[in-house]
Amino acid sequence: MVPLNGLEKFSHLEDKIYRTIELTKTLRQEKEELERQLANYRGGAGDEQLVTDLQRLQAERELIRTKVENILDAIGRIDPDLVEAVR
Repeated sequence: MVPLNGLEKFSHLEDKIYRTIELTKTLRQEKEELERQLANYRGGAGDEQLVTDLQRLQAERELIRTKVENILDAIGRIDPDLVEAVR
């Protein structure tokens, strides 16, 4: 490894500072977005989103339940004893 001279060390430091500034900007933007989302949830808009999310999750659960029942029925036609053990 070649030792760095003063100008190269300064250049590396400068690069690190610029990367830190960019990271800070990104984190600040993400924080502001999260604060806006939190304010929306607290303001009542979040209630509607929560209800929508809950309905979507319940529909997904029902779809999965139906698929599992269909799989168990198909297995039951092949091996009824196995289905009884699972249920």
